[in-house]
Amino acid sequence: MGISVWQLLIILLIVLLLFGTKKLRNLGADLGASIKSFRQAVREGESEAEAEPPKQIAEGEKGPAEGTAEGGAGQEAAKAGGTASGDKGQA
Repeated sequence: MGISVWQLLIILLIVLLLFGTKKLRNLGADLGASIKSFRQAVREGESEAEAEPPKQIAEGEKGPAEGTAEGGAGQEAAKAGGTASGDKGQA
């Protein structure tokens, strides 16, 4: 129940008549160039990933968003003697 060779040839002939050879040639060249640049970018990405080992964060080092919900504001407030919301010593 698939498409036969004759049906494919008829479809190809109709497409050729509708778009013309010049437009189809340009479309094929553009498609080939985009596939080539995509493959090159994938290869470059893989080589960069192999060249750079992943950076690991030591246990004592935390980023600004780690540790508190305020993104590090709690640590600064604790050092200043207050709370993360800004009220110092009021309970």
